[in-house]
Amino acid sequence: MVKLTLPDKSIREFPDAVTGLALAEDISKSLAKKVVLIDVDGELWDLTRPIEQDATVRLVTRDEPEGVEVIRHDTAHVLAEAVQELFPGTQVTIGPNIENGFFYDFAREEPFSTDDFEKIEKRMAEIVDRDEAITREVWDRNEAIDHFKSIGEAYKAEIISDLPENEEITVYRQGDWKDLCRGPHLPSTGRVGKAFKLTKLAGAYWRGDSNNAQLQRIYGTAWANEKDLKRHLTMLEEAEKRDHRKLGREMNLFHFQEEGPGSIFWHPHGWRMFQTLIDYMRDQQNKAGYEEINTPDVMDKSLWEKSGHWEKFGENMYTSVTPDDRTFCLKPMNCPGHVQVFKHGLRSYRELPLKFAEFGKCHRYEPSGALHGMMRVRHFTQDDAHIFCTDEQITDECVTVTNLILSIYRDFGFEDVRLKFSDRPEKRVGSDEVWDKAEASLKTAIEATGLEYELNEGEGAFYGPKIEFVLRDAIGRDWQCGTVQLDFNLPGRLGSFYIGEDGDKHVPVMIHRALFGSLERFLGILIEHHAGRFPLWLAPLQCVVATITSDADGYGREVIDVLKRHGLNVESDFRNEKINYKVREHSLAKVPALLVVGQREEEERTVAIRRLGSKAQTILPLEEAARLLAEEALPPHAAKVAAADE
Repeated sequence: MVKLTLPDKSIREFPDAVTGLALAEDISKSLAKKVVLIDVDGELWDLTRPIEQDATVRLVTRDEPEGVEVIRHDTAHVLAEAVQELFPGTQVTIGPNIENGFFYDFAREEPFSTDDFEKIEKRMAEIVDRDEAITREVWDRNEAIDHFKSIGEAYKAEIISDLPENEEITVYRQGDWKDLCRGPHLPSTGRVGKAFKLTKLAGAYWRGDSNNAQLQRIYGTAWANEKDLKRHLTMLEEAEKRDHRKLGREMNLFHFQEEGPGSIFWHPHGWRMFQTLIDYMRDQQNKAGYEEINTPDVMDKSLWEKSGHWEKFGENMYTSVTPDDRTFCLKPMNCPGHVQVFKHGLRSYRELPLKFAEFGKCHRYEPSGALHGMMRVRHFTQDDAHIFCTDEQITDECVTVTNLILSIYRDFGFEDVRLKFSDRPEKRVGSDEVWDKAEASLKTAIEATGLEYELNEGEGAFYGPKIEFVLRDAIGRDWQCGTVQLDFNLPGRLGSFYIGEDGDKHVPVMIHRALFGSLERFLGILIEHHAGRFPLWLAPLQCVVATITSDADGYGREVIDVLKRHGLNVESDFRNEKINYKVREHSLAKVPALLVVGQREEEERTVAIRRLGSKAQTILPLEEAARLLAEEALPPHAAKVAAADE
């Protein structure tokens, strides 16, 4: 007798082993059509796999997150089967599901082309229509190696050879095609559906090592239904229009070039935006009691060994050996430097909490294939800060930082922000007892905010648990930006202490805090969130004064002088071009306000204001226009002060 306990605590009994599909049919025929997996005591299983003993179970439908994941996994297998049918001799390597889709890496002499996508998608649809049964088989390790070698699948044979000796070797068969895989999978290819689309090609190295053979990667996206697929494809189209690299060129903000891979060449307008972020954050931090410091970009390797960063990040750190045989590192983060400032001089408990902030330049080696505009770079600036405090101060400080982060995101137009609690990773420093204390303390703090949060298991920093702040942008994409990390390990490893009220030495607690995170990445997110149409206070170029005819150039210069006196960033366009041409050009460059002047405006001492995205224009007296624009251009924190003074 097999007893299966369902989520509602009801129990279904069966005389012998039973599959998840049979259980679903026993409950409801309609449920059996929707279900794709079964959760057996917390482990996802195929619906066709027999359950032979009592268990707690949950049936998973295709619309649930786990259901969508298995659809993507199976779509990758359908892709691989289609490719091998269409292009005999192609080897398959790995094909996992990823966020919003999947990919599969192929070994083939002749390169694929996106022109092949239509043919491959058509064959994938045929495989779905065949409704081939997907069955799980357990194979002997040596027989599996010999088999894949015999059919020319050297990569699969290598994967099996590298698996632990005690690992069960499972092969999934769909029709006449088979693949090495842990599973789980759908009962048949018909359950995959046709809500999929191949999206792009890329190169990839076998096992991510540039010393290995180069493979061809085909990416795709797959969803539970056509409606979700269409929504996603629409978002991709919108994301392409908002791509910060494209807008950066159009708005003349920055560029990249091969001589400085992973680094940004800032143009005047882009650097102005960057400095606006720093000015804004500096003002917020000053009000919150932070003291700004600056630490060296290059420090001795021994410091990073003591902190634990060398063991964790050593292969991604830039190093230099000097003539006296000392090894120095370009800093990948700021925290060890901040501890050195804390250690300089005797500290008392009366000074705590002590808050150090830095706009620190950091360098981390990222593989060339991972670089992505401003979103993934090798050289970046962190709005980093570290709060040195006592155990008793942890909750108040974490709550204060959380509220600060959320208020800052609102100022930049992000209202949808979610919190994640990330606990201990597999590779970490410190004892379990210390981690138990740190996790309990941070969990108390996040719960004290009264905000909802989700658990992000195993994703904490190597020195402590953290709260992650995830922004949702205008087109529904999620971006992890700010963090609050609680550290009971690093201060002690680097020998810091303060004198407590009892006169003894105590190791401080260290709260790592980043609000934007990487300023470069946050600015890239901002560009895409606003599609380059920034509020006036954030726009790199706020106004352009354009003349209708050269007769108005003198008045145009006067208008510019007035606007500059009011603190506005303004440029002129006195070219001998038609005004409609000028309007189109500055609209493409996303200039928020175009002030058009001609003879009439000069006579009446007015300006005609054209706003970005609007065909209408507003006629205002020059001084009034300058005053209103200047008020609009105040950063949110300054605007709040101005409103309070009125």
